[in-house]
Amino acid sequence: MVVSDTASLASLPATRRAILESLKKRGEARAEELGADLQITASAVRQHLGGLVASGFVSHREIKGHPGRPKHLYFLTEVAEALFPNMYRELTNELLSYVESESPDMVGRLFDRRRDRRIERATERLAGKSLEGQVAEVTAILDEDGYLAAWERLPDGTYRVTEHNCAVLGVAKRYGQACSSEIEFLRTVLAGATVERTSHIVSGAHRCSYLIAARD
Repeated sequence: MVVSDTASLASLPATRRAILESLKKRGEARAEELGADLQITASAVRQHLGGLVASGFVSHREIKGHPGRPKHLYFLTEVAEALFPNMYRELTNELLSYVESESPDMVGRLFDRRRDRRIERATERLAGKSLEGQVAEVTAILDEDGYLAAWERLPDGTYRVTEHNCAVLGVAKRYGQACSSEIEFLRTVLAGATVERTSHIVSGAHRCSYLIAARD
């Protein structure tokens, strides 16, 4: 069955939506892992996965070298990826190409203006907070912007912010300024810390991750 062009993540039943979101975060997973995430049985997950596969949202590959029942790793298809925010990539790329043809330097300046506006808004929300509070708040901002973001404190006292979705992926694949302005945004609003990107969706990873450490 082919999914309708009008389908959206919000239109799906809650459990199937949660499965897609879990797969988006994990990259790929077994039914048992998804069941643990959703706190339902692996058997129930497989029933939902069957429907998601039939709808074209999910595919799977077999894990070799395991005795007994075949083991499958499930992952999102391009159809499912399109359900997550992408900021109207076709229109944006088209408009940026027109700008670039008129003034090549203007594209970079546009991304700089977007970065500066985000910094202005975020600075107000982060003011007066501890580093941990700032990490939590900037993660909330990223999540509001469609990046499906989460943060965690690591055992060594550093923090990791993870973007499970790239809300501007279609643009970022064509214009590297989208990614450079993103890390510039984080480094500016988290001025009391160092920020390093440790994984990158555009480079083939399942997520973008940033390691954040307080300055000495």
